[in-house]
Amino acid sequence: MLRRHALSDAQWERIQDLLPGRSGTPGRPAANNRLFVDAVLWIAKTGAPWRDLPERFGDWNKDFRRLDRWAKRGAWKAVFGALQDPDLEWLLLDSTIIRAHPHAAGAKKKPMGRGAKPSRRWAGAAAGSGPRSTRGSAGWACP
Repeated sequence: MLRRHALSDAQWERIQDLLPGRSGTPGRPAANNRLFVDAVLWIAKTGAPWRDLPERFGDWNKDFRRLDRWAKRGAWKAVFGALQDPDLEWLLLDSTIIRAHPHAAGAKKKPMGRGAKPSRRWAGAAAGSGPRSTRGSAGWACP
């Protein structure tokens, strides 16, 4: 039975000879390339952090390091080339390392610190308001 995020047999046949770690290539043969590719697809489709990778895929840290090694070797580019639909663009992002800057939402910076000028909108309201502390304003002091 094909799992939801797994490669089909036809897809696997198209890419299995492109992957590092297969027999006949330099280096140690990989334990299970298909399971590893399925793990990468699971992470990519769910958006979960690597630490949440289900145990059926093996050690999450080893899989993450293997993903990085394959990316440096250009293995993913070959895989995407073999599986690419001519009408679609491809993109793989590891969302566990992407961070948005706090100002990415487009909000204007608020003045900070001593001597910062208030914005015009609040300047009039601040001028007509009373003291912000109740101490001394009602004629009594806290012990």
